[in-house]
Amino acid sequence: MSEMSGTHAYDPSEEHAFPDEKANDVLAYIESDEEIQAYLEAQNVNPVARKGYNDHGAKHIEIVRNRALRLYDLLKAGGVAFNGASDQGLAEADEAVIVALAATLHDIGHVVHRDDHSYYSIPLAADLLDRLLPEFYGTADAVRVKAEVLHAILCHHTEEEPLTTEAGVIRVADGLDMERGRSRIPYERGGRGINTISSQAIQEVSLEPGDDTPVLVEIKMHNAAGVYQVDTLLKDKLERSMLEDSIRIVAVNTSGDGERLVERIEL
Repeated sequence: MSEMSGTHAYDPSEEHAFPDEKANDVLAYIESDEEIQAYLEAQNVNPVARKGYNDHGAKHIEIVRNRALRLYDLLKAGGVAFNGASDQGLAEADEAVIVALAATLHDIGHVVHRDDHSYYSIPLAADLLDRLLPEFYGTADAVRVKAEVLHAILCHHTEEEPLTTEAGVIRVADGLDMERGRSRIPYERGGRGINTISSQAIQEVSLEPGDDTPVLVEIKMHNAAGVYQVDTLLKDKLERSMLEDSIRIVAVNTSGDGERLVERIEL
């Protein structure tokens, strides 16, 4: 993984703890697909322009996909078993494909509405997958990959409980896009809701190998408002992700204020 703006950008040329050739081919296809790229831009209109929420467009997708693949890579290196692809009789190489596709398409339902967008994402993603997957799979395996991608999409932002570790990766990675850049547009437009204010407080998120767990997530915030992002939103994502015992999350208040209300949070 290469460093880019304080986060890990997925680099297809680097060595990973998983077979990455098929995932790299799928990622290249996604980047050149005009329809998918149009969705990633269009899906930001309802949440940001019309509802005043944080970014859910192409930049959000880039960050979530980078962090999902980084998280998956660290978990694989740490010996965590993944069950989505294997339960379907698919190859290990298909795990990363499922993660990459679900991270890319998880929010396209926003073109319909912000509310219940996870459910709207399912038919829209299904149509795209029906066109994309036959480029890489035979009919039976395409159906199986599609099923796993749709499961991960559904479980990223709903009460539906993830039944696969691949889905858990998407759920957690979605919550890890929390830095202040994500709330720049609503903040500049005067938005002062808790999502915007708490996101503005987050300086940096990093994912590294942990000492006691496969993954250590370190979060730096410059005031206590960031607690909402960590102790409410991210905590909710981590719970019931099937990865609770594999990820340690530490948030530190870097403010120099001697009267800090919160100095450190650990999940």
